[in-house]
Amino acid sequence: MDSYRKELWFETPKRRQLINITEDINQCLKESKISEGLALVNAMHITSSVFINDDEPGLHADFEKWLEHLAPEKPYDQYQHNSYEDNADAHLKRTIMGRSVTVAITKGTLDFGPWEQIFYGEFDGKRKKRVLVKIIGE
Repeated sequence: MDSYRKELWFETPKRRQLINITEDINQCLKESKISEGLALVNAMHITSSVFINDDEPGLHADFEKWLEHLAPEKPYDQYQHNSYEDNADAHLKRTIMGRSVTVAITKGTLDFGPWEQIFYGEFDGKRKKRVLVKIIGE
């Protein structure tokens, strides 16, 4: 069995942003030369997420509205965590959206269902953060 590891770095201009990273993962898969196996894509920061869904702007707006309803950014003093930082909402949003995804690799391609894409979700941006890509297989 072979393995491949790469870190992808992101610095978002906004505090919250969704980025389609499917092509980045496809490039990693090409570099790995693995044709059968698994790809793990993992957010390496506690205020960011990796998840799979549809790349549709209306849905992305719905995510923003829904997450802000569940864990509003302000007022900052509503969260005990915010005695030192002002990002408690980002921690909660990450918990809801998830830390990582695993995708099967079949015949050298990511084995997706219809419309599935991989996204990096940033909930406390404006600084560099990374995503780990680990691919194993043959």
